[in-house]
This record gives sequence, C-alpha cells and structure tokens, in this order.
Amino acid sequence: MTSAQPSKIAQKSAASSTGGEFRAFLTRLHFYIGLFVGPFILVAALSGTAYVLTPQLENYVYRSYLNGVASGQPQSLEAQVNAARAYYGADKSLFAVRPATAEGKTTRVMFADPKLGDSETRAVFVDPVTLDVKGDLVVYGTSGVLPIRWIIDVFHRNMLLGDFGRNYSELAASWLWIATIGGFLLWFWRRGTDSVQTSTRDGKTAGLRRVHTTIGLWIGIGLLFLSATGLTWSKYAGDNITALRKSLAWETPSVSLKLEAAAAPAAAGHAAHADHSAHADHGKASTAPVSAGVPDPATQIDQVLATAKSSGIIDSPLVEIRPSKSADKAWMVREYDRSTPTQVDTVAVDPRNMTVTSRADFATFTIVPKLIRWGIDLHMGIKFGVLNQIVIALIGSALSVSIVYGYAMWWKRRPPAGAPARTLAQSWLYLGFPAKLGVLVVGVALGFALPLMGLSLLAFVVVDLVRWRLDKSRRAGRRLQAAPAE
Repeated sequence: MTSAQPSKIAQKSAASSTGGEFRAFLTRLHFYIGLFVGPFILVAALSGTAYVLTPQLENYVYRSYLNGVASGQPQSLEAQVNAARAYYGADKSLFAVRPATAEGKTTRVMFADPKLGDSETRAVFVDPVTLDVKGDLVVYGTSGVLPIRWIIDVFHRNMLLGDFGRNYSELAASWLWIATIGGFLLWFWRRGTDSVQTSTRDGKTAGLRRVHTTIGLWIGIGLLFLSATGLTWSKYAGDNITALRKSLAWETPSVSLKLEAAAAPAAAGHAAHADHSAHADHGKASTAPVSAGVPDPATQIDQVLATAKSSGIIDSPLVEIRPSKSADKAWMVREYDRSTPTQVDTVAVDPRNMTVTSRADFATFTIVPKLIRWGIDLHMGIKFGVLNQIVIALIGSALSVSIVYGYAMWWKRRPPAGAPARTLAQSWLYLGFPAKLGVLVVGVALGFALPLMGLSLLAFVVVDLVRWRLDKSRRAGRRLQAAPAE
C-alpha cells in the first residue's frame, strides 16, 4: 500500500467520525463560499447597512432644499411648476411633480434632461406658499432619492462600476442563502461538541467559531430574507424570477396609459410618459419634447390631481403626477408611500375629459405581488420606519462581524505548509452514489436558476482540480525522493 492510500483512508475515516461524508462536503463548500464570496457579501452588508441609515442624513444635509415656510396657503401646482420653469428653463421637459407632503415642506418639480443618466431627473424644489425656489438637485428613480443616498445605493448595487458591477451584488445574494443554510446544518450536526476539544487546531478557534456560529443563528432568517429579496433586483437571476412570475401570473398589476384613438382629436391631447409600471423601483426619464399642439401640462396639473383624488384610491399625501408626452397617452398619478399601511395605488387620467381610464389598487393585488412589494420595502428599511432601519442595520452589521470572525478562524486553522490539500472534489468523491447524483442535480438546477452562482461554482471546481493535481504531483515527488536508491 502506498503512502497516499493511508492518507486517503485517514481523511475518509475522519470525515465519517465527524458526521459523515456529506458533512465533510458541506464543510468544504461552506469554507469556499466564505473564502471566495465572503468579500462580496461583506461589501454588500456594509454598504446596505449604510444605505438604510441614510434617510435621516438625507433630510439633514438637504434640509434647505426640503423645507419651506412653516405655514401659509399653498398656491396652485400650476404656479409652482411655472416658478420651477422660470428658474430652470421654460423649454425643459416636465417629467413629474411631487407636491409638498406637509406644511413646511417644498414641492419637487422634476425635469428630464438628456445630459443626465438613465433614471436621473433634475428636481427643482419650490416653496408652495411663497414660490421661492430653494435650489435644484439630481434625483434618482421613482424612489426620488437625493445625491448622498443615491451614491450609497449605487455603490451597494454595483460598486460604482455600472452594469458590470451588478455581478458582485448578484453573486453575494446568490450564495448568501446557501451559506446560511449550510452553516445552520453544520451547527446542527456539531451542537454539543464544541466543549470537547478534539484537536489543538479546534481548540485555537473554538471561541472564534462560537461567535461566528452564534451570530449566524441569530440573524439566519434575516439573511435568507435579504438574499431572496436581493435576487429580485439582480440582472440574470432577476430575469429568471420575472419570467417565472409571468408564467404563473404573479406579475405586479400596473395601469394602462393607452387612450382610445377614436376619442382623441387630431390636434389635441396630452402627453403621457410611456407605459410604465407604477410600482417599478427605478424609472427612465423621457427626454422627448411634448408633441406640437398639446396643451401645456402645467395648465391641467391641478385638475388632473383633483380627478385622481376623486377616484377614491389616491388619498396619500405622498403622490407623484406624471404628464403625458403624446396625444394617445394618459397622465399617471401614483402614490409612493411604502410604509405601513402601504399606499402605492395608481390611476391613469385622460386629460381630454378628466376621467380615470385605468387603475391599479394595491388592495386588489394578489398575495404574491403584495409580498414582493412588502419584501422590497423591508429590505430597503422603509416599511416600518426607524424600527425597520434598526433591524436591517443590526443584521448587516452582525453579518459583517461574522464574516470577519470567519476569516480569523480560517487564518488560525490554515494547514501548515506541505500538508495534504483538502478539496471540494475529494469530499464529493467520498459521497455515496445517491448523494453524488443529488449534489449534481441540485448544482445544475441552481446553476440555471442563478447563473452567477453556477459560473462561480464552476470556478470553484476548476481551482479545486488544479490544487488537487498540484498536491498529487507534490506528494508523488516526495515519494520518489524518499525511495531508497538501487
């Protein structure tokens, strides 16, 4: 028997004695996720924690833009829009208006600008009482976040690297739930044994492992939730989720902005922003000019808002009005209050006769779109106000600490130079045939559903095989050196 054979037998025996071959395989997989994907999860955790804490910072930094006179009779929205135009330019394309949400707050008049990026608009902040302009800022998406929060949001999603950077956050979300479930299983198999020092290496890291495991158990449900909701925003896995929702009729209802052509006079009508999901998290501002012959949107904005409110579902102070951009489209009026109770109803208003032509009432949504809406809002820390912020921030901070402890544990437990390589492929070979087949089937299925997870798993296997081959070559060289000369 060669020296390599006892080594393999010893490793297999050790695997069996500590919970079986599958536990050894899962331990190695958990280690690989932590080592290679851990940095991406750490960046997502830290940036996500920063993001949920920004609303108060945003309100403080931009208080001169957001606050007007404390009391007084607000003037018409038409007058406020015209004040914004006088400041920013009468030829600019009006994208949307968010009236002041309370006394002492400013109205946000948003203009499309071809110089800005996708989902960006220029917001002019107008005091609704005095019509004084408090300034202008670039705002992002249908959430309307301001620059500080926007930078943190974009960093959280793509590390300021554009579409390519989105791969990092999708990779983190794809593996986070697997690492969480794997960690729970490892704890379940190992519970009650931490007090027994099985080896010197285990003794060195018992305290680190205890903290790492305890944190994971406390925040495990939260991690599964953040992973699942984060994947809905991702590119590749998100597309698969969208396709699945569509096939199962789980799509979020949205209003139709299309108007009946028969009722539209040839030279009249109003603009409508292109058909747009009222509940999408981000929108692209249209920079197309208003069609010739279409009345000035400012002249009808007050009447459109009154029509929307009279429909019976637009009753939140957090409301946005979007004028149309072509004669065959309606105006869109939507609520954007995502706290509790959620108010995100939407109506389409025909500006020719001031009638509601389409509506999407959140109360009528089926359960899946509601759960997705609530899940996204919880993920962003806006569902239950400050309490929601605190919980998400604690989960993100705890996850960051757990990752740091995981790396410290790996560093202290790293094998000495020249020790036999322990690989994922080797652990998989020790599995029985049903387990091997099950791992392959699950791996392939998840690889198709979560493409970045599948590609990174292939990368794990390649790295693993290279290490395995190098280790075999090194050990073969040692045997030749140890062999007695003839």
